[in-house]
Order: sequence, then C-alpha cells, then structure tokens
Amino acid sequence: MEKVTLKINGVETTVEKGTSVLKAAEGIGINVPRLCFLEGINETSSCRMCVVKAKDLRGLKTSCTLVAEEGMEIETDTKEIRESIKQNLQLLASNHIFECWTCEREHNCEFLDLMRRYGVENVYGESNDFHKKPRLINDSSPSIVIDSGKCILCGRCVTACEKQSGLSILDFNERGNETYVGPALFHNMEDSGCISCGKCIQACPVAAIKEKSHIEMVDDVLRNPNKKVIVSAAPAVRVALGEEFGSRIGENVEGKMYKSFELLGFDEIMDTNFAADLTILEEGTEFINRVQNGGVLPLFTSCSPGWINYIEQYEPEYLDNLSTAKSPQQMAGAVAKNYYANKLGYNKEDVVFVSIMPCIAKKEEANRPEMEFEGVRDVDYVLTTREYARLIKRRGINFMNLEDGVPQSDLAKYTGAAPIFGATGGVMEAALRTVSEILEGHTTPIDFVEVRGMTDMREATYRVAGIDVNVAVVSGGTGIQEFFKHMRKTKKQYHFVEFMGCIGGCINGGGQPIHSAKIQDTVDIKAERAKTLYEIDANSPKRKSHLNQVVMDLYTEWLGEPNSHKAHELLHTHYKKREFYI
Repeated sequence: MEKVTLKINGVETTVEKGTSVLKAAEGIGINVPRLCFLEGINETSSCRMCVVKAKDLRGLKTSCTLVAEEGMEIETDTKEIRESIKQNLQLLASNHIFECWTCEREHNCEFLDLMRRYGVENVYGESNDFHKKPRLINDSSPSIVIDSGKCILCGRCVTACEKQSGLSILDFNERGNETYVGPALFHNMEDSGCISCGKCIQACPVAAIKEKSHIEMVDDVLRNPNKKVIVSAAPAVRVALGEEFGSRIGENVEGKMYKSFELLGFDEIMDTNFAADLTILEEGTEFINRVQNGGVLPLFTSCSPGWINYIEQYEPEYLDNLSTAKSPQQMAGAVAKNYYANKLGYNKEDVVFVSIMPCIAKKEEANRPEMEFEGVRDVDYVLTTREYARLIKRRGINFMNLEDGVPQSDLAKYTGAAPIFGATGGVMEAALRTVSEILEGHTTPIDFVEVRGMTDMREATYRVAGIDVNVAVVSGGTGIQEFFKHMRKTKKQYHFVEFMGCIGGCINGGGQPIHSAKIQDTVDIKAERAKTLYEIDANSPKRKSHLNQVVMDLYTEWLGEPNSHKAHELLHTHYKKREFYI
C-alpha cells in the first residue's frame, strides 16, 4: 500500500494513501473534536467540529473529509480553529434542552464533553430574544423515544438506520430552523416499520434517541411489600454491564450482577441462561419434528424480537417457517409466574417479573398481547443494561467493589450452551449440540466453530443422522435482507436458520452500554463481548442444554416433555403479518 508523509502540529507522520487527516491526527494521539463523524456509518462533515488549517489551502477544512497528501502541513488548534468550533457549539447549544442532571447520557455525552472542553457558554439559547424551535417528543413506540429538544442534527442516527438496519426509517423532516429527525413522511414510530434494533440509539452522541424507560416502575415495585419481584438477566448483560462502571470492555461481572440484585431487594434471582437451555429443548424438538414429519423448512429461530418485527412486517410469507417457541425472556417469565411462584408459595398475581436485557425490542416483545397465560403477563418490566446500571447508581451501590453473589434458585443454573445465545451463531451452535446428539443417539462434538464469527451471514453443512443439514446464521437488518435475496436467487434448501436483529447478536443490542464514536472506531466491541461469552461456555462443566438437570426435572415434574400440550400453552406463541405506514 502506498504511503504519504505529512506534518500535523509540527509532528511528522506517515499513513496509508487515502487516509483522512482526522484519522492521521488521531493516530499520533491528537484528539480532534468531532460530533457527526462515525466511521463507516456517517462521514458527512456536517457538524464542522473537526476543522483544521492546511498550509496553502484556503479557509478551514473538515479533517474527516480532507485526505492526507504528501508534504501536507496541518494545524489542529489555532485561535481561528478554536473560535470556529466555539461558534458552532454555541449555535448547536442554542436549540438544545440542557437537562444534564437528569439526562441518561450525562456521563458519556459527546456534545457535553466538547462544551466543557472549549468552555462554551450558551449565549444565544439563554437570550430572551432567541426563538427556540419547538420541542417534539415522539414516544408512540413501546421501545424508543425521540426527543428533538436534544437533537443536534448530526445525522448519525439517520445513516445508522439506513446502513445497519437497511430500512431507512429515520429522516430529516421539515426545513431550516424547523428541521427535526423522525420517521420518514411524518409518521409515528409505532407505524413506521421500525424493528426496534436500537442502532439509532447506539449511534446518537447525545440523548436525542433513547429507550422508553421502565426504571421508575421497577424502583416503585421493589419498594412495594405486597409484591414478590423476580429478576432474570440475559447472557449478554453480564459481559457489558461492568462497562457502565469503568470495567474493561467485555469483562464478565456476573457475580457482581447477582450481588446487586440482592442489594436492590429482588425477592428471587433467576437467570435467563436457564431459559436459554429450555428454549433449545423446545426449539430443537420442533426442528426434529419438522425434519422427521415433513414440516415446513427451513426452521427460522424466534428468540430475537427485532428479527420478529422484521419478518412480520417485511417477509410475512415466511411466518410459517418461524419456530413457535417463545424467546428465553418470555419463557423465563412464564416459568416464573406459572411454576416457580407456586413452588415458593406465592400467588402468581402478586409476582412481578423483571427482565434485564441488552435489547430495546424486548420491551415491545413483553408488551405483545399474546405474551400471557390465563390473564397474567409473562414479563412485567424490561430494563436495558444501561437502565439497570442507572438503577444501581441511583441506589448508591458501588458496583465494582461488590463481592460476587451466588443465586440460590435452581432456575439460575445453566450449561455452557446458554451464554453463547448472546453472540450471533450461538443459538445455532447450542441447538446443533443437542439436536445432533438426540438424532445420532450417542455423544457428538461440542464445538461447531463454522457458525461462529461476526460477519452478517455465514453458512455450514453438517452430516447429522445420515442427513446433510444446511444451516445459516444471519444478523442485522442489512444481513437479513441480503439473506432473503440470496435464498430466493439460489433456491438453496436450508434446514435451519438463526436470525438476530442486531449485527453480532445480543452483545451489540440497542440497550447495551454506549461508547464514544472514537472507541467504536478503534475497538471491536462486539468481538470483545463475544469472546467472554465463549470463554464462559468453554469453562462450563456441562456444555449441552439437554444436560441441564434442572431443565430436565422441569419436564418430569411439570411440563411432561418438550413440545407437550402444556409446553405449547406456556412456552410457545404465534406470529402475524403487521402493516406499517397505515
């Protein structure tokens, strides 16, 4: 690769030809300010925060679009540059609603960081003569809230939606000072075709787009002596929660998480990993029945609500391919309310089930009308990883200094097959471990490494009980679209396909801790979190879901067998075509 040498603030550096001046500067430790730039997602130079002065070039240039050339001399911090940045920050601040003390992004707001760095005062916004544009709050979705009062019109959410979900739900509406970001064609979020993947939230540098909070409801119910509150956390939460308290990316804080549940006053601690093992028994049995009895193939997994939102709206002709098994979240709630409550001597109407999830679409899933049994909801409240961290901070718990806790409930026990549910390919691998052993009738391999990885789509073929089983693993909205194009074009006969609404799976869910654009550019956050999940799996004494004795006892004592009538009543559901833009 051809190289070029340039000077930045008097320091000589050599970079690959085609590198932006922004990246060249960051490569030698110079922190050039930026707001709109998100590598590979939004590279529009609209915020003009990253301006630099290039010798022999007129005016200030945006470093994110200025390509490094041989012999260039760049300055990044002259008085002219600082004044330009401060002026732009003041203009952005003039229409910004400053509620920093209550804001979800107070500690990781990229806009606030720059305001502090440059000592900017809100001279326009605080003037009585200044006309602020009206604040619009779109909270029609059960998962997402859009607040124009905090939006800085950087466009990162718009392009993230386009490039990562492939759906282009968000757009700039109106013109001039009336411009705001929202669903295209002035629709509400609830009928916009949004799948609630939350990529817009992860891209936002402020808190203009956020999850619909359940913190107050959970805090209230924890203080209600008449309620029995059961909590359960997804596998991906334990490898991300610590990041909200300064841990390294991907650190496993499972023990501290359990201890925090205890300190917050939850009455019982389950683990969604237990329900993941249960899901494999239900979904795996369904797959075997379809293969042996000529059922609809390929079988599509059903544990990602973002994916469910996608297929119901964009590919409804394939609804019969979906597994009817509920997600681990909903199975955990159903078991808690209809089995565990009775064992504990609780009235199930007095039980509140709280789910801690990496995903904002889980809020919508819990709210689906069919997710109940005999009038009792499976799941009452869903907190994202970020929301749960805020609840911990609100209660004054020093999370990183906690000793490890150990839940007493048997419904917190799990095999190594469960935690890998949090990474793309994990559900497929967990299913293959169990299905292959049941069909073969003897011990089969544990690791199916071909389905692991972070690419949008992967394929593999395995010989199982004399059958070549074609499987595929797909994640992210754009990956899902490409898979359906590929399947229609090639007409390949797949048998089993895993879908995740988020690129990389739950570890990259829209409810996970948000890192600055610079960290997102330089660290493979998905890979770090997934690595830890696979380490948990590798170090587990049992690594196949059907070896979870507590799950098998649940069948013996209560459900009968996988896919039984009772299991279908409580652990399975149905899907339907949904219209949007109505």
